[in-house]
Amino acid sequence: MVKRKRKYGFARFALKLLLAIVLLLFVFILSVRIGIWGKLPNNNELSTFHYNRASEVYTADGVLIGKYYLNDQQPIPFKNIPEHVRNALTAIEDERFYEHSGIDYQSLLRVAIKTILMQDRSSGGGSTLTQQLAKNLYPRKDRKQTHLVVDKVKEMIIAQRLEDLFTKDEILTHYLNTVSFGGNTFGIESAALKFFNTTTSELTIEQAATLIGTLKATHSYNPRLFPKKSIERRNLVLQSMVNNGFLDAKEKDSLSAIPLKLNYREFEHDVGLAPYFREEVRKKLREWCAIQNKNGKNYNPYTSGLKVYTTLDSKMQQLAEESMAHHMASLQEKFEKSYGKNAPWLKNKGLISKLVKRTEPYQKLKKLGWDDTRIMDSLRKKRSMTLGDWSGEKTVKASTIDSVQHYMKFLNTGSLSMDPRTGAVKTWIGGINYKHFKYDHIAQSKRQVGSTFKPIVYTTALEAGIPPCTYFPAQEVAYENLKGWSPSNSNNKDEAYLNYSMEMALSHSVNTVAVKVLEKTGIDKVIEQAQKMGVYSELPKQPSLALGTGELYVSELATVYTSFVNNGKGAEPFYIESIRNQNDSILARFAPKEVKTDAFSRKTGEIMLEMMKSTIDQGTASRIRTTYNLKNDIAGKTGTTQNNKDAWFVAITPKLVHVSWVGLDNHEIGFKNTSLGQGANAALPLFALWYQKLNRDAAFNGITKARFPKTDPSVLRILDCEPIKRDGFFKRLFKNPKKKKVKKFRTKP
Repeated sequence: MVKRKRKYGFARFALKLLLAIVLLLFVFILSVRIGIWGKLPNNNELSTFHYNRASEVYTADGVLIGKYYLNDQQPIPFKNIPEHVRNALTAIEDERFYEHSGIDYQSLLRVAIKTILMQDRSSGGGSTLTQQLAKNLYPRKDRKQTHLVVDKVKEMIIAQRLEDLFTKDEILTHYLNTVSFGGNTFGIESAALKFFNTTTSELTIEQAATLIGTLKATHSYNPRLFPKKSIERRNLVLQSMVNNGFLDAKEKDSLSAIPLKLNYREFEHDVGLAPYFREEVRKKLREWCAIQNKNGKNYNPYTSGLKVYTTLDSKMQQLAEESMAHHMASLQEKFEKSYGKNAPWLKNKGLISKLVKRTEPYQKLKKLGWDDTRIMDSLRKKRSMTLGDWSGEKTVKASTIDSVQHYMKFLNTGSLSMDPRTGAVKTWIGGINYKHFKYDHIAQSKRQVGSTFKPIVYTTALEAGIPPCTYFPAQEVAYENLKGWSPSNSNNKDEAYLNYSMEMALSHSVNTVAVKVLEKTGIDKVIEQAQKMGVYSELPKQPSLALGTGELYVSELATVYTSFVNNGKGAEPFYIESIRNQNDSILARFAPKEVKTDAFSRKTGEIMLEMMKSTIDQGTASRIRTTYNLKNDIAGKTGTTQNNKDAWFVAITPKLVHVSWVGLDNHEIGFKNTSLGQGANAALPLFALWYQKLNRDAAFNGITKARFPKTDPSVLRILDCEPIKRDGFFKRLFKNPKKKKVKKFRTKP
């Protein structure tokens, strides 16, 4: 009797305890539902949530080259998700997805028994895809264990609401569009592009299984970092598809035997094709969005899913970057070798100190009130850091000062190619490595242009009525009203007796003649002519202008040279054709700037083009023909500035104008010698190597095989004169070739 009472007493206690637990659980769930533990999204918020969509950048040939995003996310509709992708997901993550109503109680019970009773921590969390979607949409803010139960209950409640609002297919689509694949990559579309360079609709079964397999642990099963583990996980997904009737065993075996083949593409800002160009496009897109938003729109360059279609040619850009890397790596080696052990980045302590003081670490310590001695001592401390060069990146022990010395020696570059008729940019290289050198030498840098300015001087002279067969003495002159300034040449010891035609003087870049042509024409007229041709930077009103002491942007110089093959009209660079929304509806179109007034006559343009053809055929750029064996129709001009600080080359072809600059960001350092630093050696190969590649690709025949229009016979007759005339006997007899002529520079022609 006593035993029976005890038995009933224990049963009543157990029942009361169970009821108490159920009641507490009910109260707890109710408290979560009414928002005591934090507000839950209501049905209206859940039904109207918006994806953050990355904006995309496309080339003229339709290649996706970059994205702007907070999260790399490209949502897609259900119709773009193949059946085998959906099957792989449900098979491995939620095999009863189409049966439950947001919460899989059977799975929860299994997890509870294994976790609580059997202490099996690998049993999983029992979350359905709908619950995981809830977590994707409303990520957990607090990772503490004490909040885990609250978060789980919240996700269950949200999951049930999602099931009421959306169909199963819609829930699956939302999940695949929001789930993280690691590395700030969200959604199946972005993951497909990143790992396989394809779209979700084009994923094969094994590729889909690979991506779905990473969801269990995006780092541990990352196919790029851990290919072996990724394959094992992929094959487990394939087996789950067999278990759920989505694959037969024979097909699974065949797919499991396929090796992992990635086509990995980073969409990070620092890497990939045309990073300098993409940054410039980003700036323009931000400006456009700001203007639109002032007019009541709501565009965000990082979340609105805009599509920017540009003028860039992806293949031409790729070939240009390859040519740049090949040439600049070789040139860098020669450059460092030319200085040897006495290089300024090793010996010039003053310059090193000057550059260190420009660094962010120095500036931060200076703001804290540290004196220079203490700051420099701190910046000499070595630590582990990654330094890059043309052989790759290496992690070494180095100080901030070591890093400054390492990077201050690097030659940099800027090159731009455009369609001369429209100004459409085809290639844009702003520097040698965007990761280490953010400064864009096209959009941001102005440098002295050297002899590439001379065609403007000669154009002005022709427009002023000076015949191209006018002869100018090459003899060096000391201008007494310019403190004895005496421009010189470096090519002919016997030049004191020589008189050059304008064509010969330009093609061989004779400095003394260029100054005399400027003198005869007038500085003001030359500056006015430059502005007509597209120069907007302020130019020095000095005779040295003839030698290119004015500082211009690469883009300005490109515009000037387009005028020679665009009927006297300079075409400004333009690089965005349209901006569209996520559905490809056009939001804005952009067109080349229309130039109504010719900068010079058609006849002058033909004469100048013939003179610059001579530069290529027999002048300072003749290695185009001899070294690089280019037989194409090409005109152009080389340029080298004082102390070999800047090397330039401009190439004109019937369908392209290409401008290239090479030098150092530190103006204090130049090339050791002219033979290495002249435009023909340092800058010309960037064009020549690239054009060789274009010649080998039949896809570019329309460009490389194009011919200049036939020159008018009257122009050829005007240019038909001896290139050089030698002084007569008596003039030579009474002239001292070693003595400079002294005269005043005429400021007015």
